[in-house]
Amino acid sequence: MKFSKLLCGALALVGLMASPVWAKDWTSVRIGSEGAYPPFNFFNASGELVGFDIEIGQALCAKMEADCTFVAQDWDGMIPALLSGKYDVILASMSITEERKQQVAFTEPYYRAALTFAGPADSTITDLSPEALEDLSIGALSASTQAEYLQANFPESDVRLYRSQDEVNLDLVSGRLDLQVSDLLPMLDWVTNSEDGKCCKLVGEPIMDPKYAGEGTGMALRQEDQELRQKLNEALAAIVADGTYQAINAKYFPINIYDMK
Repeated sequence: MKFSKLLCGALALVGLMASPVWAKDWTSVRIGSEGAYPPFNFFNASGELVGFDIEIGQALCAKMEADCTFVAQDWDGMIPALLSGKYDVILASMSITEERKQQVAFTEPYYRAALTFAGPADSTITDLSPEALEDLSIGALSASTQAEYLQANFPESDVRLYRSQDEVNLDLVSGRLDLQVSDLLPMLDWVTNSEDGKCCKLVGEPIMDPKYAGEGTGMALRQEDQELRQKLNEALAAIVADGTYQAINAKYFPINIYDMK
């Protein structure tokens, strides 16, 4: 008799745990971003997290009718913090790669990407072969696809990795680097629109190899959160269709980065 009561109680508990009461409705979503990658995500003079990524996130949340909060996180810890539950989505210009897909799920790309070299404005470097860049110092953001590209293709160069893109830029400005490799769009913005970036220029052709440029830039989620992934994909399609995406794009870039080839 006691066993039957215990069994019934256990089954009732299992039924309760499986009920919709325990399902996430995603009316509240926490979004992780870095805050050190202008113009995509950065802190303004008032200490607010702003940029293209943030505005896209706000537009997506409006479409989903979700209350969203943004959480700043250093790049190196971005995926571990997602997996530990610090936030629900990474919206921080993260390239979609096979390696990352082993850990997280991605939405459809919300923009396309390429890599680029950058160097001092007076640099005479034109040959970007591994042989030509032997012994030169080249910087990149740590734990990034740019870092993977350098480590795989320039083993004889002095590859230096940094915790933030701002630190890479600073060492290029100060002459402690000969070159750096970065994502094309933020680097184009930096050399074109910033005071510090006047020191420098893009070097060579864009690097489009999908092994390093990725399949595009997506939002990362825990693999089990497929319902949220679907909601984000639907919201992304909606803001592209109604012109919201293009309006945000135009504030930051002279080209359409959604389907950039």
